[in-house]
Amino acid sequence: MKKYLLISFLLLLAGIGMDTFREPLWFRGGIRLCWYILAYLPVGLPVLWKGIKLLVKGNVFTEFFLMSLATLGAFYIGKYPEGVAVMLFYTVGELFQEGAVGRAKRSIRALLDIRPERAAVFRDGRFVETDPAAVRPGEQIQVKAGERVPLDGMLLDDEGVFNAAALTGESRPAVVRKEGAVLAGMINAGNVVRLKVTRVFDDSALARILALVQEATARKAKTEQFIRKFSRIYTPVVVVLALLIVLVPFLIHVFTPGTAGAFDFNNWLYRALIFLVISCPCALVVSIPLGYFGGIGAASRNGILFKGSNFLDIITRVNTVVMDKTGTLTQGVFAVQQVQAEGVEETELIRMLASLEQSSTHPAAKAIVAYAKQRGIVPEQPQEVREISGRGIGGMVGNKKVLAGNIQLMREAGVSGIPDDMELTETVICCSIGRRWAGYLTVADRIKPDAAAAVAALQKKGIAVVMLSGDRQAVVDKVARELGISEAYGGLLPEDKVRQLEIIRQRQGKAVAFVGDGINDAPVLAMSEVGIAMGGLGSDVAIETADVIIQTDHPSRIPLAMAIGRATRRIVWQNITLAFAVKLAVLALGAGGLATMWEAVFADVGVALLAILNAIRIQHMKE
Repeated sequence: MKKYLLISFLLLLAGIGMDTFREPLWFRGGIRLCWYILAYLPVGLPVLWKGIKLLVKGNVFTEFFLMSLATLGAFYIGKYPEGVAVMLFYTVGELFQEGAVGRAKRSIRALLDIRPERAAVFRDGRFVETDPAAVRPGEQIQVKAGERVPLDGMLLDDEGVFNAAALTGESRPAVVRKEGAVLAGMINAGNVVRLKVTRVFDDSALARILALVQEATARKAKTEQFIRKFSRIYTPVVVVLALLIVLVPFLIHVFTPGTAGAFDFNNWLYRALIFLVISCPCALVVSIPLGYFGGIGAASRNGILFKGSNFLDIITRVNTVVMDKTGTLTQGVFAVQQVQAEGVEETELIRMLASLEQSSTHPAAKAIVAYAKQRGIVPEQPQEVREISGRGIGGMVGNKKVLAGNIQLMREAGVSGIPDDMELTETVICCSIGRRWAGYLTVADRIKPDAAAAVAALQKKGIAVVMLSGDRQAVVDKVARELGISEAYGGLLPEDKVRQLEIIRQRQGKAVAFVGDGINDAPVLAMSEVGIAMGGLGSDVAIETADVIIQTDHPSRIPLAMAIGRATRRIVWQNITLAFAVKLAVLALGAGGLATMWEAVFADVGVALLAILNAIRIQHMKE
């Protein structure tokens, strides 16, 4: 294509040179027409053919139809150089558009290229290469240094070093300890490691990311949808106006005999053709989707997944960010701090709690199980286990009924012997055995290193930050003070979080974003204008429900996500304003006979190129 483009360009330059300077005798009449036809065909035929194919399908008013009609009309009235130039520069614009769109797609397609094609699985006493889709959970795989991890798994070696940049945008390698989670798509940056597969490939974190990014391109922003609908109305209207530019002066001439001067059909047709060239909505139809596509790509490179370009728009309207505490502002990695047994031995209290909590996925529950293992206490298999939403867990351990959870659960269950005053500044896991108070454990969680910076960055932008948590108010207040959050609510059940979010929405009157990571956060994520999930520690339910996913689990990516949304919207509206302002000005000049086809080429192709160059700026946005 580029070779043919160069041929057209050289023939056009030579033709203009002979028309303007040399004016040889042989370059006249039919030879001059043939010369410009030869210059036109390499760039014009593909456009004419596309226009014909779409015309046959009933799609008449396309940019291909407009360009074909305008350039053929230019040849009809003898404006050969202009006819070639319009098609030539239109084709140049198309090449720039394809290159820009291709670049945006490549930034997202890079994710597709991180899918490992083979996995080394341990079978029949040795590691054999196979398709990752054929490996089942529980099987053992080997990943050599420099290789990509093919499936989600649990590290069997003491330690491993992994580069997760392709998944999360985090450039620093992460150290994973034994039994730690390793995700498909990471690169082994250390020695050979062995993993126990935890998920089939289709359910892996990598497969989930790929599906989300691919789906995101199909969900259009309202601005994008409006422009597409507008162009379908705008183009035929301009074609009718171009027709009227010729028809109205002709009718005036026919029905008003006294009008001075003869009607010059070619002059008015030329004005109409200029009108057609300018009307082509290339700058809008291409650069606006490209801006949103670039925004999604820029976000994905920073470990932020928008599930559609519409959320890039919505996030710009957010004036309040409501955050869960555990796993969002804190690391969600608890450690047992204190054990207080009453009426039972300390080891028996730990054994009872660990037996019950091994059925839970809550970070505090995992901390208790890990603590029991560290103390050499072996839990037993519980029976009749049931989750009590927002309160804790219950079941039978041996022949004893055991409850583990917050103080509210103990009171509701009618447990006897509950202490009157338990004002602790850490998370408390209470325990009852046979409806009698048996004591409690305290577990502490650490605030994420970038949480305070994230809160400060949001507040600096004038965005209010509110914290909601199921934890006790004393613990919530302590975390809120450390982070500089003035409004924090603790002791909330999932339904309480929903009610509290509704109160905040009514009070603020604008879009509210909720950030969470747990199963209990799914209802609040679903009802907020923008649901943001922590994708590393977050539950599958939260990730499926959310509109935006932070792959790195870093709260500091939330203000970055908002900045990308605002930058995308700003660039999109800059392109809309530029396109309309230039086109309307040249349309008026063309209709009045003050603009030539050369100005029309700039108004169409030049503005499209400027808009495209503006749109691709978003792809370079970094943290």
